[in-house]
Formats: sequence, structure tokens, C-alpha cells
Amino acid sequence: MLWLVLSITLGGLSSACTRIPERPNIVLILADDLAWNQLGCYGNSFYETPHLDALARQGMRFTDAYAASPICSPTRASIMTGKYPARLRVTQFISPGDYAGDAIRLLEPDWTRRLPLEEETIAEALKDMGYVTAAFGKWHLSQAKTPPGSLPFNPDKQGFDQHFVTYKPVPRMAREWQTPENDAHNVRIITEKSLEFMEKNRERPFFLFVSHNSVHTPLVEKEALISKYRAKPDVDAPTNHPVIGAMIETLDLSVGRLLAKLDELGMSERTLVIFFSDNGGLEWSGDDGPVPANHPLRAGKGDLFEGGIRVPLIARWPTVIAPGSVVEEPVSSVDLFPTLVHVAGGAGKRDEIDGVSLLPLLRGAASLDRDSLFWHYPHYHGSGALPSSAVRKGRYKLLEWHEERVYGLENRYELYDLSHDLGESNDLASSRPEKIRELATELENWRNSVGAQMPERNPAYRSAGDRRVP
Repeated sequence: MLWLVLSITLGGLSSACTRIPERPNIVLILADDLAWNQLGCYGNSFYETPHLDALARQGMRFTDAYAASPICSPTRASIMTGKYPARLRVTQFISPGDYAGDAIRLLEPDWTRRLPLEEETIAEALKDMGYVTAAFGKWHLSQAKTPPGSLPFNPDKQGFDQHFVTYKPVPRMAREWQTPENDAHNVRIITEKSLEFMEKNRERPFFLFVSHNSVHTPLVEKEALISKYRAKPDVDAPTNHPVIGAMIETLDLSVGRLLAKLDELGMSERTLVIFFSDNGGLEWSGDDGPVPANHPLRAGKGDLFEGGIRVPLIARWPTVIAPGSVVEEPVSSVDLFPTLVHVAGGAGKRDEIDGVSLLPLLRGAASLDRDSLFWHYPHYHGSGALPSSAVRKGRYKLLEWHEERVYGLENRYELYDLSHDLGESNDLASSRPEKIRELATELENWRNSVGAQMPERNPAYRSAGDRRVP
């Protein structure tokens, strides 16, 4: 019913809108851990991304695009289904070590550690509409990361006609993977399989999911390319990193090869290309050493501050999207499912979809018929991030900390005006109690509506003089 309503409503848009091609090809390129501030078209002059910058000039750049989670598996589940991770109960990356014992204050809920096969994916929806489908690269939605445990929930069980799942190298192998003959993060093989798929299916509509492992740790690349970035004058700036610079350049070159193949095959005009990232950039020191700051955004991967969830989003569709468009409307990864189904011209099968179609924005509309976006992360994370939920409504964003909620403390909320405080440094909670009440009620109602799982007090916890809770 939902897709029927969308088709009727958006089919009645102004005749001034550009005609939508019948069943366009769709290429969805997903980066891993790529920060909002790490592309030239988003204002970064250190990292070299000419192909992605060109994609933005030729198409549309979103300034306020969000991952539905600050970590990868939940966001990927939201892309595949159009549902919030809280509704799916896929709220943590698969499969983490469990947080347990007397060192944690809250017990995590018993979340779902795979994308259930009964969920309809975007591949299944498009396949029913006559598309041939393929997924090459990182999947991270199976009950295990590697075979044989991953096989029952791999892409071929979720509507993809062709698939090739890659896995990142382990840190102890980093030195071996830095040699030129190796493809450290599988960028080359993912790209080559994608090019082959486009060539083979040039005569029929296709959906191609190009899912990179880059720029996720371990931070490794060819030494010659790293040296290029080490020699740059601003290499010591807190937002810059020579290895990540090399990795991003390799990723950008892959995008360039895909776009060149579309040109070669004469398919660029009838292909929607979308570039996205699964969460914000890593921002803590680990086995790979220090990583770059997400400035001007606060925090990074694992956190519901902007640095953990705001991501780059670029779309190009020459016959529909005006070149050089910039959209400030907040959008989310849950919107990709309804958008792709809608641009393909078909009807969907169910009503329980959280995302909305972005087609009005692609065609030039200034806003969407939606008030708020939501996040729910009832877990701890290795970055030090704590269990929390968040809502953004217009310019305001509210965060709720679950440790404070469970322990009955007053400082459970933080409130920010993103229009004046993108770095979330000025907490308005004490000065705007009416806005706190409004957004807290909306957040609570949303959690109830999607059946969000909540963490509970850990009876085994022993306080060690922590600053946050007694």
C-alpha cells in the first residue's frame, strides 16, 4: 500500500519536473567508516577525491545525511530494509564481544545478530520488478563474519543474483598487505567484479551494490601512496592522516573506474549512482595508532554525536538531478530502500517502512514531509561511547543517556541547536526545558512504536568512583 500511495502522490508532481527514465540502472556505492569531513566536495583539501568531487558537481550533495546507526551492521540492515535498526532489533555490529561482568552499569538487550531472512531487502524488491541484482564486497549482516557460519545469511539468500563477500585483513598481517601486489582492502577485486557485472548486464536494468571495506581499519595501503600524503605540508593537522589519505584516494579511483565504465557503455544517462558511508569516521587510538578528528563534528564512530552518524551522501542521475545541487534537508539511510523502489517505478509489498522516498529532493523539492529522525544504540562501544538514543527535529537534536535514565539522574538529556552549533559544544538542556520535554516525549513515543529494546541495570555492577553514575 505504501508504494502505491507514493506512486500516486509523486506521480502528480509538477509537470515542470524532469521526466523519470523507465527502470533506470542503480549503482549504490557504500564506503566503510568514511567520515563526513574527508572528501574534497565536503571541504577537505588534504584528501584527494577528484572523482567523487566530480560526481557531486554533476549531481547532488547532501549536507545533512545520516547513518541510522553509529556502527556498520545496523546501518547496513537499515539500507537493505528501509527500517530503523531498533525496529529490526539489529542494533549492534555483528558479532561483537559481549559486555558482561561487574565492570558495566547496564545489561545490553538480547538483540538479533543477523538480518532475518524474512525481512524483504531492496534486492528482493527490485528483483521482483525485473532487475538483475549483485552485491560485491562487505556484507556484515550474517550471523558470523566468515564462512561457514556466514553462509546461511549471505547476500544470495537475500535477493542478490550474484554476490562476492570480502573480508578485511587482520591487523597482524598488515605488513604483508602493504606490498603493491596485494589488494589491502579488496578495493580492486570489488571494482573489477562490479565492472564485469555492468558489462554483462548492459541490456537489462540492474541494481549493483558496491560495498567497500575501506576505509575501515587496519590502516594499510601501498607505501608509495602513503609517502605522497606524508609529504603534504598540512599532514600534521588533526583532521588529516597520510594512510587514510592513501586509502581514500584508492577508493576514489575505484569510483572513477565505475563511472568511466558507465560512460563507455553509454549508460550514464539512465543510471542513478549513489555514494554513501555506513557511519562516521573512527576517532580514537587503537592498534593502528591515532586516527584523524572529525572536526567540525563532535566524536566519531560508535557515538550518537554528529561525528558518529553524519555521513557524506552524493547522488547523480543526469536526466533527473540538476548538476551542482546541494540539499540541506536531513535524510537517513532508512530512506534508501523506498527511494530506490520508487525510482524503479514499482510498487512495494508492505507498510512497515520507516524511510521515505527521496525522489522529491532528487527532482528539486526543498524538503520532505517528515518532522524527525531517530537513533537508538542501547550498547557500549570500544570507542568509549555509552548507551544512548537521539532525535533530530529541525535544527534541534536531543540525546538521552541510558545510564542516567536507568539510575534516575537528572542529567540524562543533552540538547543542541545544530544550526548554530554543529560541533555540539553548547548544551541547551538547562535553558530550554520546554524543548527537552517536547523532544523527550517524541523520542519515547518513537521507541515504543518500534518496540525498541532497552538496556537494564546490571545488578552485578560495582562502582569504581565513576564520574557519571553512583
